[in-house]
Amino acid sequence: MSFKVDIKRRKSRQIMVGNVAVGGDAPVSVQSMTNTETCDVDATVGQLQALERAGADIVRVSIPSMDAADAFAKIRKRVTLPLITDIHFDYKIALRVAELGADCLRINPGNIGREDRVRAVVDSARDHGIPIRIGVNAGSLEKDLQKKYGEPTPAALVESAMRHIDILDKLDFQEYKISLKASDVHTTVAAYRELAGQIEQPLHLGITEAGAARSGAVKSAIGLGMLLNDGIGDTIRVSLAADPVEEIKVGFDILKSLHIRSKGVNLIACPSCSRQEFDVIKTVNALEARFEDIIEPIDVAVIGCVVNGPGEAKAVNVGLTGGSPNLLYINGKPDHKVEDEDLVDEIERVVRDFIANRSKEDNNNELKVTVQTASN
Repeated sequence: MSFKVDIKRRKSRQIMVGNVAVGGDAPVSVQSMTNTETCDVDATVGQLQALERAGADIVRVSIPSMDAADAFAKIRKRVTLPLITDIHFDYKIALRVAELGADCLRINPGNIGREDRVRAVVDSARDHGIPIRIGVNAGSLEKDLQKKYGEPTPAALVESAMRHIDILDKLDFQEYKISLKASDVHTTVAAYRELAGQIEQPLHLGITEAGAARSGAVKSAIGLGMLLNDGIGDTIRVSLAADPVEEIKVGFDILKSLHIRSKGVNLIACPSCSRQEFDVIKTVNALEARFEDIIEPIDVAVIGCVVNGPGEAKAVNVGLTGGSPNLLYINGKPDHKVEDEDLVDEIERVVRDFIANRSKEDNNNELKVTVQTASN
């Protein structure tokens, strides 16, 4: 058993985005955003289905025009995932997608325009039972705040957020979540920490425009990790200049590393050295590719030698220790030996068998409980 810190979540009001609860005691959800042309319905649906297979809880879709709103109507009929619609400036688009089945409206009340237009959008969200996400971004701060602070400081982000919140408060609308994103880690973290104690609504975390796949993942892991470890954050998005599916993978990896949420294979592997008894890097890369479809939580260790191998293998569901020959552990106990040429195939087989057997045991236990309850 590894040492686990008891992270105390910030108490927040719970809202529903489709059938996904956000805030309160709900699991931290992972989301992404499509980067296809929304009017290309087939391409957008295809990407949404890929994101769903990767485990996405929620996905945001940009709706920049009425044509995109019409396309969204077709997309909505073909996708079951909760969909957030991203709208700026044109309140009529927000009204339209609310009617078409949007699960959440991502707007900034301050850029919708006149008070009557904001009221119309809020009333529509209320009538359709959907929440609003306020999205404050360092790159689009109000001009007077840019002038006041000189740059996108944490205080500037919070002041912008409170302006939008005040609008919703005056309209007696509390079903919203909020994000405060900057591309700088310290600015983002400080802004969220400041706002977290001022409101009860859930917080959507993200480091905006974090960068390419590798650098963006590192920056997001640091920023989101700091906040999540503080108990701050109810839903997250890792913003990468990459395939959106990678955002979901990295998001769950961040949550797994903090023991906040387990989904998919937690692959523990040594960096390898001259003690390795097989090609660790090649083996791990092959396994990672083969495990992409697995969403059930399972801990797997692949260690190249007998120095750290047995200790790691005993602490996971399935573990491999390099040796002559290599030794495979199941549930912490030595099970059988495996030759180098069979490593990838055998580990995959054992992992999939382990998941299947565990699922059968869970189903049998549920059946026993049901039968026992019925007999009582």
